[in-house]
Amino acid sequence: MSLNKFDLVIIGSGPGGYVAAIRAGQLGMKTAIIEKYNVLGGTCLNVGCIPSKAMLDSSEHYYNATHTFEEQGIEIGSISVSLKKMVERKNQVVDQTTKGVEYLMKKNKVIVYNGFASFKDNNTIHIEKNDGSNEDIFADNVIIATGSKPVMPAMFNYDKKRVISSTEALNIDKIPKKMVIVGAGVIGLELGSVFARLGTEVEVVEFQDRIIPTMDSDCSKELMRSLKKLGMKFYLSHAVTAVKAGKSNVKVNIQKRDSEDSFESTADYCLVAIGRRPYTDNLGLEKTQVMLDDKGRIIVDEHLRTNAPNIYAIGDVVRGAMLAHKAEEEGIFVVEYLNGQKPHINYNLIPGVVYTWPEVAAVGKTEEELKAEGVEFKIGKFPFKALGRSRASMDTDGMVKILADKNTDEILGVHMVGPRVADIIMEAVALMEFRASAEDMARICHPHPTYTEAVKEAALDATEKRALHI
Repeated sequence: MSLNKFDLVIIGSGPGGYVAAIRAGQLGMKTAIIEKYNVLGGTCLNVGCIPSKAMLDSSEHYYNATHTFEEQGIEIGSISVSLKKMVERKNQVVDQTTKGVEYLMKKNKVIVYNGFASFKDNNTIHIEKNDGSNEDIFADNVIIATGSKPVMPAMFNYDKKRVISSTEALNIDKIPKKMVIVGAGVIGLELGSVFARLGTEVEVVEFQDRIIPTMDSDCSKELMRSLKKLGMKFYLSHAVTAVKAGKSNVKVNIQKRDSEDSFESTADYCLVAIGRRPYTDNLGLEKTQVMLDDKGRIIVDEHLRTNAPNIYAIGDVVRGAMLAHKAEEEGIFVVEYLNGQKPHINYNLIPGVVYTWPEVAAVGKTEEELKAEGVEFKIGKFPFKALGRSRASMDTDGMVKILADKNTDEILGVHMVGPRVADIIMEAVALMEFRASAEDMARICHPHPTYTEAVKEAALDATEKRALHI
């Protein structure tokens, strides 16, 4: 029996995988995508980026209704919240989005297999289909886009009931009285802010000495100041040493780093958000030449090619930030490279975002990185509280920080905490892609009144301290 043959087979249908499939279809490649679940979209669309943003928006509406509407002259009387309905709306958003991906696969003539894929050799992939049948297919080229899973050490006694990951947290339908969150990174803070807005007592335990420790330290300070206003409590430089779940609660032992001081916190849930690991379990890589590094990531070259000449890997399973948009760019890169084009990715200019409120967004180097590299730089800052637009919308927390080369004035990094900075950051990305200077940014006419004026003012501040409105 002859095998079904494809120009390209993609394993995993998250943002990296399905976008690669679309681009392959556009370029006329006979393409198949294999997804172990019955819905497409991977972690991002089903239990990550999209559903978390739906919950963030819903909880933000509720928080504003109970905390800021009256000050704006909106009187609505008593108000209640149904977490169950929020979850239902979140599920509807996910369903619409994943169905959209299904449509895009059909539109671009991509064959979809629902089942678990594993390599038999470099070119042959075995599929254990979800309907119980099995099939082997042949691929001239393969892209591994299997993503990542939450890191969950055995000591946390993860039971998916009281000790949970972000996946379970997105499906809680009754507002908890108290939640302990282990990890003050993006996932922990986003979900922590959702529940804090709804009235949950939230305690965050972080081993490092600041929240969002991989981002610029000024962003950490600004965001923590805002999150404390929600009532969130932070135990920085602390570690969780034991977790014991019961039927109705969970007991978490917390110890100060480099100290014997410890205490126990009892909560409804313990959300573990200490990071994610590359997911290549049972993929059969040992039957190929694909190699892993000491962190479990697939080793790739500058073209994202593995040690096997026809197998490529993208997204969370390879080096770099675990970001959906990074995976998308890598997926397009591989497909275009396979078709003889000259694609390009500037990894330094992949923006990172935290969707709390205020939001956090950054691109380029942090102040700490520039100091470590010995680069001479200058700093420009501007607070949102000095903007008329921010005062009008009552969104005055945060700032824009610009780092520019001291000698050439080239913009090296831009870091923002404030309203809608997840969108505003693209001004910095675009300018930095063309190696603009702080003065270039400052001389662009920004509309008034807008949040983007903070970018212009910070650029002016970096250019001989010429900020106008402070």
